[in-house]
Amino acid sequence: MRRGWGLTAYAVLFMGFVYGPVLLLVVFSLNDNTFATFPLKGFTLRHYADMWQQAPMIAALTNSLKIGLGVSLLTTAIAVPAALALTRYRFPGKPAILSAMMLPLVVPSIVLAVSLLVILLKVLNLPLSLWTVAAGHVLICLPFCTSVLMSRMEGFDPSLEEASRDLGCPPWQTFRRVTLPLALPGVISALLLGFIISFDEFVIAFFLTGTDNTLPVYLYSQLRFPNRLPGTLALGSLILVVSTLLVVAAELLRRRGVKSSNPGDL
Repeated sequence: MRRGWGLTAYAVLFMGFVYGPVLLLVVFSLNDNTFATFPLKGFTLRHYADMWQQAPMIAALTNSLKIGLGVSLLTTAIAVPAALALTRYRFPGKPAILSAMMLPLVVPSIVLAVSLLVILLKVLNLPLSLWTVAAGHVLICLPFCTSVLMSRMEGFDPSLEEASRDLGCPPWQTFRRVTLPLALPGVISALLLGFIISFDEFVIAFFLTGTDNTLPVYLYSQLRFPNRLPGTLALGSLILVVSTLLVVAAELLRRRGVKSSNPGDL
């Protein structure tokens, strides 16, 4: 009993330490004051109304939404055949290819950002723009989407695909009528996860952006202007809520459907 209470207390303290500062963002966005300080001056929702009047912030938000949507679609389109090949086939160099795809998970973002910056400017001689930001985001989102899809494809019985082929269906028809419907929750989860990662990413966007900023870069640049802080806090609170809902939806979709034989899946 004592051990159970100790673990519960540790979990509560850990969650408070991690998410407490994030929840303060929502509290200060409702504060009727320009500065994020205690004690709170009063309750107001005017910051949420005023933020829509800041044209540069809305433009940055639009840029992030466009990049996030495009990156999630492209990354998932690449991750689906990659996950299918890595889970269904054996071929030379498979461990090396899988390790290379997962490399962005362990390489620091600052290292990737500087490397991409050098390649784009010095090797390819390309101007920095939202396109270069999107390319960098595809690189860091691909291992996440591939991992989700691999977990999903390993979770259902491959004999269903074998039965389809035994009945005379060609590979493409088997994929369209059997594999894709079974993997659809994982595909949607990968789309949501790729969008969230791209939308929230800062380091690569900071190095690879041109004259058009993404929302994280814009918010960082506005921190030195106290009079613009309330609108920034309000928008940050909305993004926090939406991101949380998307993460929960992605996890629920990943676990939905055919029951898995893996111990870690539900």
